[in-house]
Amino acid sequence: MSEKNQNDLVAKVVSLCKRRGIVFQNSEIYGGVQGFYDYGPIGSIMKYNWKNLWWKNNVLDRRDVVGIDGSIITHPRVWEASGHVKNFGDEMVECKSCHKRFRLDLIDNATKCPECNGEFTAPKKFNILFHTEIGVIEGEKMPAYLRGEACQTIYLDFQNVVNSSRVKIPFGIAQIGKAFRNEITPKNFLYRTREFEQWDVQYFVHPSQMDKWYEYWKETRMSWYQKLFNSTDSLRFRQHASDELAFYAQKAFDIEYNSPWGWTEMEGIHWRGDYDLTQHSKFSGQDLSYRDPITNEKYLPWITETSGGVDRSFFFLLLDAYQEENDRIWLKINPQISAYKMAILPLAANKPELINIAEEIYSTLSQKYSIDYDDSSSIGKKYRRQDEIGTPWCLVVDYQTLEDQTVSIRDRDSMEQTRIKMEEVDSWLYKKLN
Repeated sequence: MSEKNQNDLVAKVVSLCKRRGIVFQNSEIYGGVQGFYDYGPIGSIMKYNWKNLWWKNNVLDRRDVVGIDGSIITHPRVWEASGHVKNFGDEMVECKSCHKRFRLDLIDNATKCPECNGEFTAPKKFNILFHTEIGVIEGEKMPAYLRGEACQTIYLDFQNVVNSSRVKIPFGIAQIGKAFRNEITPKNFLYRTREFEQWDVQYFVHPSQMDKWYEYWKETRMSWYQKLFNSTDSLRFRQHASDELAFYAQKAFDIEYNSPWGWTEMEGIHWRGDYDLTQHSKFSGQDLSYRDPITNEKYLPWITETSGGVDRSFFFLLLDAYQEENDRIWLKINPQISAYKMAILPLAANKPELINIAEEIYSTLSQKYSIDYDDSSSIGKKYRRQDEIGTPWCLVVDYQTLEDQTVSIRDRDSMEQTRIKMEEVDSWLYKKLN
């Protein structure tokens, strides 16, 4: 669509996600649980592709970053050391009339309820860590927490990674993992949820090199997003003001997306210094210093962090990709992220000669690519479904195929059709994807 209607864009994307099996409300048959979502048959592939792109860019294509996959539950002292037990909370108010609760920093008027205009209670501090227990005998269980951010396991494994790998500073440790926050007011679909995934790179450097690497990662992460979003004007940096900075940070920038409700954080590039390793050294009693193998200098590395929300950025990707013109809806999404790279469509489902050729092409291509096959309805309905899930190309086996062994390939964005020889389809698709 030429101009997106920002007021109902979210509603349209949410509807599309349910209709086409991208994202569902968790426990919907029981009325749902606010802040929890499930990825459907199409969305689970798209999210997998999204994460794989990040992993390839940040780990597989680099010699200076290694990956880990840390546990969701850690020793409870971890969250004391990190400051989450004491400081990881928000101020909450409750309406005296409708009894709905709100985060104080997310409402415009701190005295009147936005739902019913009722009066609020006095603000109360609310820690948003999820509590759990470890053990089997009641009364003897150890209190614990689901991790409030994924990065802490990277710091816990820092020494093990150094000792077991050939990494030398500067180097990074990357992770994609679940995190949990008992948000008071989950909102805006996948933007603010209680269970979500984060992707993090914690890059360890010599303190004298901190500025250099901070600027490097700041620009590197923005560049990656710009290559995958259609509208680069919808992405920007926002520097944290001095009163927003953590006490250990000299600077912090957010990569923001211009969402229907305004500019909002997608990923943060944070100057963490040596705070985290210092804290975990103090609370654990273990020396987490690094000794340079060449100079023999011993020091606590400083850390540049890039930390983003997988679900949040995926949602922004859908908002960016959503297109509407006349009666046609399509997701203009990068083929590397789309669930299927091509759909094989026989023109008629009651013609065995067309079905046989279509199935043969599908069998060949599906050995290399994620390919869909659809002989369930009219060609118009097939196109509509593939457009709405973002499939970039549809291959149609029609009656001309029987005459000259060519097939028609329709482009999702332009709707232009090209005829090529059947034996050329594999190489044609490879060139498009590489």
